[in-house]
Amino acid sequence: MRYFRKLLVIVILIVIAAVGINQVIQRTAAKQINWREPSESKAYPDLTQHPNAWLDVNTSKQRVYIKDGNRVLYTMYCSTGTGKENGTPHGTFYIQAERGKFFYNQSSGEGAKYWVSWKDHGVYLFHSVPTDKNGNYIKSEAEELGKTAASHGCVRLSVADAKWVYTNVPYGMKVVIH
Repeated sequence: MRYFRKLLVIVILIVIAAVGINQVIQRTAAKQINWREPSESKAYPDLTQHPNAWLDVNTSKQRVYIKDGNRVLYTMYCSTGTGKENGTPHGTFYIQAERGKFFYNQSSGEGAKYWVSWKDHGVYLFHSVPTDKNGNYIKSEAEELGKTAASHGCVRLSVADAKWVYTNVPYGMKVVIH
């Protein structure tokens, strides 16, 4: 009976250790978001094959899902507005005509690359992680991508994802933010 108890204690300790190691690995993996690269290792979807595709922005998960109906085609890390005065508006919107390769906002001291407007014609945007006035990425801000709300209301994306959106997402595409 004593042998059985010792064996049981050892098994329980091994299980507890394994669960703890697994949690550490998951936390470490979650912190390893490369803000320069595409969010997924697979290819971006070909939107010509998905004419009804739309963008689903989940502010609680800090993710943008490219969807065709309810089917997720691609998932992007994002950082949305921090709330109150800097909240990201919720609702249904559509990609607007305004887009560009770079902007800088003197009052916030931040700019971004590859921007695409989705509300108020240049006020609310999809864009890259922030840059300084010279176009250099602000690493401390970029490292928040996909982890926490960090913007002034826009939807920040990795550099590669923002460039893809800028190049491929058409005028009029539906954007749902919740």
